[in-house]
Amino acid sequence: MSAQGNGAFLEYHEPDIVSILTLISFFFFLAVSEWVADKVLRAGLIGQIIVGLIYGVPIGNILALEWQETFLALGYIGLIIIIFEGGLTIRLDLLWQNLCLSTSAALLGVLTPIALTFALFYAGFGYGPLEAFIVGTALCSTSLGTTFVVINSASSKHDFAQTRVGTVLISAAILDDVCGLVLVSVISQLRDIENANLGWVIGQPILASGLMAILTPLAAKFVLGPLFRLPAIETRFFRKFGHVANMVLMVLVLCAFLAIAAYAGASVLFGAFLAGTVVSSLPSKQHVRPSEVSDTTDLNTNAKQQRPTFGDTFERCIQDAQRFILQPCFFASIGFSIPFIELWTGEVIWKGIVFTILMVSGKLVVGLVIPLWDLIANTSEKAFSTPSARLNWSSAAFLGTAMVARGEIGLLIIQIGLNETPYLSRKAFVIAVWAIVLNTVIGPVSVGTLLNRFGSTVAEDPRWGIQSINDGGEVNRKSEVVSEGTGTVAP
Repeated sequence: MSAQGNGAFLEYHEPDIVSILTLISFFFFLAVSEWVADKVLRAGLIGQIIVGLIYGVPIGNILALEWQETFLALGYIGLIIIIFEGGLTIRLDLLWQNLCLSTSAALLGVLTPIALTFALFYAGFGYGPLEAFIVGTALCSTSLGTTFVVINSASSKHDFAQTRVGTVLISAAILDDVCGLVLVSVISQLRDIENANLGWVIGQPILASGLMAILTPLAAKFVLGPLFRLPAIETRFFRKFGHVANMVLMVLVLCAFLAIAAYAGASVLFGAFLAGTVVSSLPSKQHVRPSEVSDTTDLNTNAKQQRPTFGDTFERCIQDAQRFILQPCFFASIGFSIPFIELWTGEVIWKGIVFTILMVSGKLVVGLVIPLWDLIANTSEKAFSTPSARLNWSSAAFLGTAMVARGEIGLLIIQIGLNETPYLSRKAFVIAVWAIVLNTVIGPVSVGTLLNRFGSTVAEDPRWGIQSINDGGEVNRKSEVVSEGTGTVAP
């Protein structure tokens, strides 16, 4: 299609049959590959990455370049929505209670891969220190999109986002993303390192992320919450218009946080997560006590008066588009970005596999924070033989394997290092891509296999599984289904 010279409108032309059939086949194989990979590997996203490889530049280049760029943009919107959903459904009470543990896990997950990369690339393979730093930065990240998708699709029996270990996992992955953003800022300034103000380069994303993390819950509690409870807003708008009102609020909050994060120098993905937590902290359902309902007619009347929750609106208005269009485009776009042909040389293969093993180990050690945390707790209680000490290894394995996938964040960082600095060689770039790709495959497959066998053990663990809330607002160490981010026990 070509635009008129005066730019007044875009000429409408019927797409040719080849283009139509190509697009149909692309989305068809994205759906089929997800189903096959889920049945075979317990990780449907692997099939979508492979379809992206075949249809994109790396192998077949079947899709036109402008289509690939379009699907990449749509996929990134899908990633933002995936992370927004994670913030919308996360247990805020568990998030704050385990912030210290999550920070420890995140630091371990960042520092260990960087240290191992320096040991292998600098001392073993003979690359320079800046080159090792760039590669280590790319491999210290955790794929947020993959983490949320793995948690959501892991099991139909349990919601692992409502478990204590799931909350620690999400928080650690978010913190990893913030650390990755800081290191990306440093890498992008390496091309002009003599003139760069490294203090501000490093400090800006840290300061922006920290201020957003501090001010967001304060604004939600003391500004947005009271405004939302005003009768003129809650009754006349949200209860009257239901899903439409909820949708308008979610879009406005999400766009506001994306803009704030981008212009402040923080990660837009971090902004999307905070937007989800803000929405989940708002009261979104008027509960009716059974004693207040006299008969079926009253029950139906009260049900009509209740407005839908934000989770209900997300499922009704957004989830299908996310699951069948945006999310597949996101994982296909990862396939677009893999230099597949360059991976297949002898030296690159064996070095890539060795590096992959090291990087898998660098994230698996994150799971050790769980038995160590239990050991400290059991030592203080002088109860080394408690059930939690015997059952927590499945939770530790879940945390470690779920942190393995690097995905889009790793590919983004390594390509910045290649394209925007003079320090990363092509061979080191391809070795790093080997590790990123294999980790993105190994992580979801391992998590799917683990939860297929030990999912109930993880979810029902008294210390690390699903936690309930008692009347006093404290966490009970027993397994009960808990509602969305509010932290209340589900009816």
